Amino acid sequence: MSLSVLAVDDSRTMRDMISIALKQAGIEPTLAEDGEHGLEVLADMTPPDVIITDINMPKLDGFGFIDAVRKQNKHQGIPILVLTTESAETLKARARQAGATGWIVKPFDPVKLVRALKMVAG
Repeated sequence: MSLSVLAVDDSRTMRDMISIALKQAGIEPTLAEDGEHGLEVLADMTPPDVIITDINMPKLDGFGFIDAVRKQNKHQGIPILVLTTESAETLKARARQAGATGWIVKPFDPVKLVRALKMVAG
């Protein structure tokens, strides 16, 4: 199963870690530096099978990014996984309300991340 994935995270280190984990699974991710950049990249690409986003980012945080993605008709059905250091239930509920599909806490297990991507992508 070849997936297209957009990964949005303001940390270069985290983007590199996500990229390595996905490439080892045969997935070539598209990367964005923050929510604002993620929306720009998303507008210029074929809709991905899955989006991964952090919550705490400059310019446009993950909640704003998810909300903006969900407001675009052609992107409403794309699964969005939140990958963040945050674990508070209130934040998880807020993300679900914005339209997130799932939540993974950093640091992440690469095998579990890939498994989660494949699961939500169907």
